[in-house]
Amino acid sequence: MSENHLANLAQETVKQALAGGATDAECTIREGNEFSVTVRMREVENLKQAGSRVAGLRILSGKRAGSAYTSDLSAGGLDRMVASALELAAITSEDPYAGLPDANELGAIPADLQTYCSDIERVEASVKVDLARAAEAAALDADPRINNSKGGSFDSRISRRVFANSRGFLGEYRSSYCSVSAMPVAREGESIERDYWISSARSMAGLEPAAHVGRIAADRVLRRLGARKVETQRVPVVFEPRTARTLLSGIFEAVHGESIYRHASFLAGKLGEKVAAETLTVIDDATLPGLFGSSPFDDEGVPSRRTVVIERGVLKNYLLNTYTARKLGMKTTGNAARGVSGNPGIGYGNLFIEPGERAPGDIVAGIADGFYVTELMGSGVNIVTGDYSRGAAGMWIRNGELAFPVSEVTIAGNLNKMLMDMEAIGSDLEFRGSTAAPTLLIREMTVGGR
Repeated sequence: MSENHLANLAQETVKQALAGGATDAECTIREGNEFSVTVRMREVENLKQAGSRVAGLRILSGKRAGSAYTSDLSAGGLDRMVASALELAAITSEDPYAGLPDANELGAIPADLQTYCSDIERVEASVKVDLARAAEAAALDADPRINNSKGGSFDSRISRRVFANSRGFLGEYRSSYCSVSAMPVAREGESIERDYWISSARSMAGLEPAAHVGRIAADRVLRRLGARKVETQRVPVVFEPRTARTLLSGIFEAVHGESIYRHASFLAGKLGEKVAAETLTVIDDATLPGLFGSSPFDDEGVPSRRTVVIERGVLKNYLLNTYTARKLGMKTTGNAARGVSGNPGIGYGNLFIEPGERAPGDIVAGIADGFYVTELMGSGVNIVTGDYSRGAAGMWIRNGELAFPVSEVTIAGNLNKMLMDMEAIGSDLEFRGSTAAPTLLIREMTVGGR
């Protein structure tokens, strides 16, 4: 379908909903193509190539909301979608906070955010398979102890989103994504370990070479061989960037508008207060060109923006959509997120911790005994209380060096105290997804072993 045709469909669907009795309406249309291949032990194991197109409609009838979606974009399919949304709105309960953003809040960033690159579309499927094979082969060939594999993979997506509402907004953007990864398995005696590495980008040109990805994955799995438990103790804990960014999930849930208005967060009611060490600044920014969480507008048609969540330890903002902002008597931060239909939830753009000035090696060098975390298992964060407990693996730090691998332990603390005890932040910030963090040092946590 032509670009104009999809935009016209979205606008006409909104008009049709209004003609049917809706007081407000918004329509999303998404289309895209995806490719995925996994090579295991040098042979293609799974391959998928698919395209999709779907439309979603959310309507307001006064303070009642109804929504529906369809993959049938014919006139009949869209008629049925509109009728379904109107029927559902008629039987739902009223919500005094329901509604679209005010017209003066709508808009889109005019700048090119580099969310799309056409080079992915020009790459043949056979080349993508070869990249997956090359990543796995580099890992398998790195060392004889690597004798198995969970696979090498290549994934890509091309998508387009069109959004229109009854308050005069019409916007669209395209996005692209590709990645190459390897997950080798190594064995030495009774010790069997696995690890992975992945490179992702908006363009093929932005990917790390497949062989490089495989070699890093191999290095990571080899250093885990011979892992042991340690005695339960309280020590400094260092999160490498890959695990450090998981702390942002807890922070996000704690500043999520729904958690705040429900008083289900340890950060509820603390705007303007010191909630972390002065070393910590957390930012959500959907306007950074070329990054994975960037977009010109959010899922309500509100312009994307940069929001400082925590600044030098002080809580500055919660992350809100229109609904939660109204519940709290505040303004949306442009963080609405959803699928093609339904009420908007809350998401983030590019959520990250600002880097510090210390090199990661210098942080480790200053620790006599501690734990360097390279993997986390489970989901053990209580956002109401801040209590934190997760399974972990990594390397033991002794006399400023990574001395031996550690596995089958837990790390425990309280996220509130962990933020206050953020003793050092590394200089190694790198975006490999829509969340990113540099190396982080927590002054002390409980490492539970034997």
